[in-house]
Amino acid sequence: MAVARKGGALNDVRPISRADVEAARERIAGTVLRTPLVKLQVDSPGREIYLKLENLQPTNSFKIRGAANAVAKLSPEERSRGVWTISAGNAGQGVAYAARAAGIASTVVTIDTAPDTKVARMQALGARLVKAPFDACWLAMERRAFPGVEGTFIHPFDDDDFIAGNASIGLEILEDLPDVTTVLTAFGGGGLIAGVASGLRAGGRPDVRVLGAEPATAAPAHLSFERNAASEFTAWEPSFVDGAGGKSVFPRMWERIRDIVTGSIVVSLEETRQAMRLLAESARVIAEGAGALPVAAALSGRAGTGRIVAVVSGGNVDLAKFCQLIDSPISP
Repeated sequence: MAVARKGGALNDVRPISRADVEAARERIAGTVLRTPLVKLQVDSPGREIYLKLENLQPTNSFKIRGAANAVAKLSPEERSRGVWTISAGNAGQGVAYAARAAGIASTVVTIDTAPDTKVARMQALGARLVKAPFDACWLAMERRAFPGVEGTFIHPFDDDDFIAGNASIGLEILEDLPDVTTVLTAFGGGGLIAGVASGLRAGGRPDVRVLGAEPATAAPAHLSFERNAASEFTAWEPSFVDGAGGKSVFPRMWERIRDIVTGSIVVSLEETRQAMRLLAESARVIAEGAGALPVAAALSGRAGTGRIVAVVSGGNVDLAKFCQLIDSPISP
């Protein structure tokens, strides 16, 4: 089993600087959209909720920001080996998209329960897929290796370049809504929230609260903040929220987020489903489960008051499944 890592040896965790984020923005400008920030027209006393629509990216997910930056930073030797990553679908699409544009071969070790929509899109982008159970994929992300897969590994969240690309979201939010109070993102591996928080802090706003949103079936970040230590969520269950909610917070990711992220809010699957329906009805936005989590958290009131930005991280959901989930009306 070969272990090939981008940049060679694993680097120590370090803060993402303003220079890192600005360089990433410039590097990915021709690939990534500057997504709109729109107000959600909903009655929510004491708060204004804004949507950062990352579902409008070319791959319909924020992951293209980090993937494009990470691929752009590869050395010629690293490119020659091809790239591989591990993903439920969104990171895989981002890496495959960036690799195809650069003329690089890509492989994605993908969770065997990944939605058909995400699988088909990764294949259409030229990625070779290696399917594996969730536990095997989660272990591979920790070990940064998978049997029979060769090439330069791009970690889908614990990677400085991936996080710097994601951090461009934070700077865009500050530019479009300078008096933002709180920013909410889904929490899966932690790369999105680490990036957004890094962008906000690098932009000179340590006062903005940054909160994760996790499904009740998979909430290791909430547990980690309660214990003040990277923790495992032993009651993990799979759900339609396939793009967020891991089995644990990796110690390296805890080190990245503990001083820049405020905490994490646990959201029920029903609240998430209702948020998906509300987004479709009120904003004509198709959000996958992970993309709707922060909206559900904002609507619950548990994120507080003020001007709240919910990052709609992706919209890669099978339409038949989406229709099934939003079919029943929202309870009053």
